[in-house]
Amino acid sequence: MKKTVKDVELTGKTVLVRADFNVPMDNGVITNDKRIKAALPTIQYILDQGAKVVLFSHLGRVKEESDKEQLSLFPVAERLSQLIDNDVLFVNETRGVELESAVDDLQVGEVLLVENTRFEDLNGKKESKNDPELGKYWASLGDVFVNDAFGTAHRAHASNVGISENVEAVSGFLMEKEIEFIGNAVDEPKRPFVAILGGAKVSDKITVIERLLEKADKILIGGGMANTFVRALGHDTGKSLVEEDNLELAKSLIEKGKDKLVLPVDLVVAKEFSNDSAFRTVNLDGINADEMALDIGEKTVALFNDILKDAKTVVWNGPMGVFEMENFAEGTVKVCESLAKLEDAITIIGGGDSATAAEALGFADKFSHVSTGGGASLEYLEGKVLPGLNAINDK
Repeated sequence: MKKTVKDVELTGKTVLVRADFNVPMDNGVITNDKRIKAALPTIQYILDQGAKVVLFSHLGRVKEESDKEQLSLFPVAERLSQLIDNDVLFVNETRGVELESAVDDLQVGEVLLVENTRFEDLNGKKESKNDPELGKYWASLGDVFVNDAFGTAHRAHASNVGISENVEAVSGFLMEKEIEFIGNAVDEPKRPFVAILGGAKVSDKITVIERLLEKADKILIGGGMANTFVRALGHDTGKSLVEEDNLELAKSLIEKGKDKLVLPVDLVVAKEFSNDSAFRTVNLDGINADEMALDIGEKTVALFNDILKDAKTVVWNGPMGVFEMENFAEGTVKVCESLAKLEDAITIIGGGDSATAAEALGFADKFSHVSTGGGASLEYLEGKVLPGLNAINDK
């Protein structure tokens, strides 16, 4: 068990918090503030304990000096101020006298946001390569470190692992929730435990499939990755996206998975990758040479629904088709609806495109948990050790 923010005395202390404010921006305007809102319970709890808060986060990838203008965290400080109804001080530096004196001057109940941690990557990738001196420096600014950025837990950076190595490190509420839901779902699931995997490529999900074959009762396969399995079964897949170099692997997963691995039985196909293209639903042996599969069909939806209706734990990662196009979103919509109707099941979306889909379709609040980290949740499902999580002190 990892220590949480509730396991440490915070009164009067300067608390360093690694948040995930990697929000989408358009010309300096935040287009979705979900990640900022997700950090609020931890920040508010620390303030309620009579402490000072110093926040760290990255934003985007900083490759050259000109990126700094577009990737400043200043708009995040402004939005956070509105959400907590409290001034958030912003220091547009990642180190130096100005930052140090601002932290020293911080009063109990005040919040300070440090500039984008990845600005340090212009100086030899010091953030992304976990430069020991940088981690030690940031740790020196406070008394305790709260890591609440699950979205970066699969990376060993100076602002998560580096700080953790130099000061007491605990998890925030968001990180704790991710550990509880995703960890428990895979290690101690209520059964039947069903995993739904979609997205474009089998290669992205190989390790997840292999691990879930040991853990889950059923694995439902959709999305572009299903095409590789359909080809491995011996069907012609026309112009569909197929990973030719993974066909043998797909065959071996089918043999190993037997009836545990559930593949589509029909597909929605079109001649062009466009919402304007004419489309039709065909059985697996009905795809013409000039067609591509872009969604799962009605029979597959019915098959998946039948399996899901008895499920007690469901983990979903990856859409069932090209959900961004209305004509090829039906499979994803129907899976979302099925999960939303499960009343006494634990339903978890593993971040990334599935989370985007659930949100766009208005179903996000119907799930037990929507993960904030696409890559991190996938690696957690694989059973990999996440460096950012591992660096948090044990109870």
